[in-house]
Amino acid sequence: MRIRVDTELCQGHGRCYVLAPGLFEADDDGYCQPTAERPVAPELADQARRAERNCPEDAILLTDT
Repeated sequence: MRIRVDTELCQGHGRCYVLAPGLFEADDDGYCQPTAERPVAPELADQARRAERNCPEDAILLTDT
């Protein structure tokens, strides 16, 4: 699975980097960005799904690799 963030939708609530700090971080303006472009490690897949489900703008998109 890979993570993509739609920067047009993200409003910077920060739920993603609170729920999955190993996968997301805030950019200089406080908006979400994935910590890496590589595929999500299997042990972090649940965190990725939790962040996707909790994004109020649905800005986090998970895709199969």
